[in-house]
Amino acid sequence: MTITTERDTYAAALASSAMLDALIDERAAQDPTRFRMLTGDRPTGPLHIGHYLASLRNRVRLQEKGVESFVVIADYQVITDRDSVGEIGDNVRGLVLDYLAAGLDPARTTIFTHSAVPALNQLMLPFLSLVTDAELRRNPTVKDELALSEGRPLSGLLLTYPVHQAADILFCQARVVPVGRDQLPHLELTRTIARRFNSRYAAGHSVFAEPEALLGDVPLLMGLDGTKMSKSKGNVINLRDSADQTAARIRSAKTDPERRITYEPERRPEVANLLTIAALFRGKSPAELAEAIGDGGARRLKEVVTEAVNEGLAGHRARRAELSRDPGYLTTVLHEGNARANEVADRTLATVRAVMGMAY
Repeated sequence: MTITTERDTYAAALASSAMLDALIDERAAQDPTRFRMLTGDRPTGPLHIGHYLASLRNRVRLQEKGVESFVVIADYQVITDRDSVGEIGDNVRGLVLDYLAAGLDPARTTIFTHSAVPALNQLMLPFLSLVTDAELRRNPTVKDELALSEGRPLSGLLLTYPVHQAADILFCQARVVPVGRDQLPHLELTRTIARRFNSRYAAGHSVFAEPEALLGDVPLLMGLDGTKMSKSKGNVINLRDSADQTAARIRSAKTDPERRITYEPERRPEVANLLTIAALFRGKSPAELAEAIGDGGARRLKEVVTEAVNEGLAGHRARRAELSRDPGYLTTVLHEGNARANEVADRTLATVRAVMGMAY
């Protein structure tokens, strides 16, 4: 009997992702719908360099290759694990600013909000019939968020969060979903829902294709305090931060007492994390940067990181400042994106209702 480990599963996902990326390079410009992509963010606060390095740059890369892209601002999902929506309006506008500043083009990328697309959310009902309570409770994100809730009861919205994500992906018939390693179980449940819908309600016909994972090549970054990078912890460098704010944040970053800078992720994780951040902005290897810093110590390391981040984000910040002076344009981008998403969602829901015999 063959036993498949999590490592084997991830290795297979990496191989499949590499093949998918090669296909995108070869064919996306001629067949953009074949590689339609869905990705997004929860508007719980400002985006930070982790989002920029691991996600925003990749979205722009795929857009430029000709991939038809949908980006959801998941405003309904803000309340999966909290009691209020907070500064949701400002957060949504901040996300749009960063999307546009990073290079997303609303003529080629549909930017929309959950709450503005009723048909997308209506897909939740039939999709919920296709999963079990046990499957939802096994989802890593559900378990992790519940563990971090400090005794807060599990809400129905958090429990069904993976199904809402499936609706995000399937409403627009997305075929490509950029994910990190920890999000693979979400995508696998989406694939399961698509498969079960086709089998149970569509007599085996393919109403929904099973989306494929596109794994990023950016390593998991830690926050400046050496723990998981998190908006709520404040251990991040926000894209909206000024150059001086960025410098102050990096000066406060955790390192270690050793003077010589070396790239040893297991033994010196905080130093390695700072080297990785600088390397990703510079387009160099962390080991190469470490060798250049040598005996410069933590002070020189932080200077190098500060220079790399501020120079790497200079163009983004300039575009963001310019766009922020025209709030009417941001509103137009959202309204047009919402309209486009509604057209697609309405068609998908009409198909679902027809297949289920509910087109009265």
